[in-house]
Order: sequence, then structure tokens, then C-alpha cells
Amino acid sequence: MRRREGFALATINLDHLVKLRHDPAFRTIYAAQDLVVADGNPIVWLSRLARRPVALVPGSDMVEPLALAAQRAGVPVALVGTTGAALSAAAGVLRARVPGLEIATQIAPPMGFDPQGTDARRILETLAASGAGLTLIALGAPKQEAFAALGREVAPQMGFASIGAGLDFLAGTQARAPGWVRALALEWLWRMLSSPRRLFMRYLRCGLILPGQMLAAWRLR
Repeated sequence: MRRREGFALATINLDHLVKLRHDPAFRTIYAAQDLVVADGNPIVWLSRLARRPVALVPGSDMVEPLALAAQRAGVPVALVGTTGAALSAAAGVLRARVPGLEIATQIAPPMGFDPQGTDARRILETLAASGAGLTLIALGAPKQEAFAALGREVAPQMGFASIGAGLDFLAGTQARAPGWVRALALEWLWRMLSSPRRLFMRYLRCGLILPGQMLAAWRLR
């Protein structure tokens, strides 16, 4: 960030693995990411099974450390995604927790936003003109990764971090699972019970690919 060398950071989980198996476009988007971290315990467990261990780095946990890193590097931050009200609330929390942090701009794309269309390019041009060196993207997969991939082309000097619901958690517009639930690696269950109609099928698909992923990880040993 200090050298203004752009990057795109993605946070992989089982839902992403499902998409990567069935969506060639998503694979292309993921190939454009410079950094990928483990956003779910199953990814960590698979890495250990493969004897290529990685640490758990949820996107939601990265927001404040990334903001702190940007502040220390003297780099303004931009917030993109969710809603205008949530962005304003999240910006207030970040400024309170990271004194001296400069938030250059906040943009909440409209419903039906195409993350690689004309509107996305216009937003990226606005981000580049704002002077921001890091954009925190809270659009959910696959939109946020697609937007970051386009950002690597349109604003190559900027860093893009896909952080899912991280800004909504800061704003308080979504409730994150309690610490003890996360410690038991049951955040997925908490989320599914909070929104079963929306998430049940997603987690079912994730569970169905897990045996094959375990076998693939075992073979990597």
C-alpha cells in the first residue's frame, strides 16, 4: 500500500469452492486475485490434511487491521458495498478505532449492480480520483471478487480487499456469531439458522463437495 502497488485480496471458503467447480467465469476472476486467505475452518482443515497448513483469516476480521495498516502507511481508504447508512456507520466505527484514518469516499452501488459493467468502471474511476489506496469491498461473492478483478485493470495502483459482511458487522446492521460460537467452528450454523431460507441450500452444496475436497487434499500429501 505504501508503494501504491495494487493488489486484490480474496477470502476463500467452501461456498467459493462450489462456485469455482461450476463457474468458469468465477475461476477467471479468482485467477486475477493476488492474495487468497482462508475464510473458513474447513479450508484450514483441508490445508492441514494436505500438509500445507494455512491460518484462519476471516474477511470480517481483516477490516480493522487493514484499516490500521493503511493509516500507518498514510494511505486513504474507500468503502464500497452494502448500503449508504451501513457505510456511514462503519466509517464512524473505523475512525473511532483507528485514529487518523482517512476515509476518502463511500460508495453503495445500486441494486442489480454489475460488478464488471459500465457502472463498475465509473465507480472505479471515482475511487482512483479520490486518492484512496485501499478499497474495502462488501458486496458478497462473486460480485466483490469480480469488482476487484476489474479494479486491477482500471485502477492498478489500488489495493482491493473483499471482506463480505465485514462492514455490516461494524455498522451493527448484521449480527455476527458470538465468540464462543466461532471458537467451536459453528459460525456457519449460526448464520444458517439466522437465515435458513437463504442459506440452507448453499451450506448443503458446501457439505456435498467436502468429501471430494478431503480426498483431493489427502492426495496432495
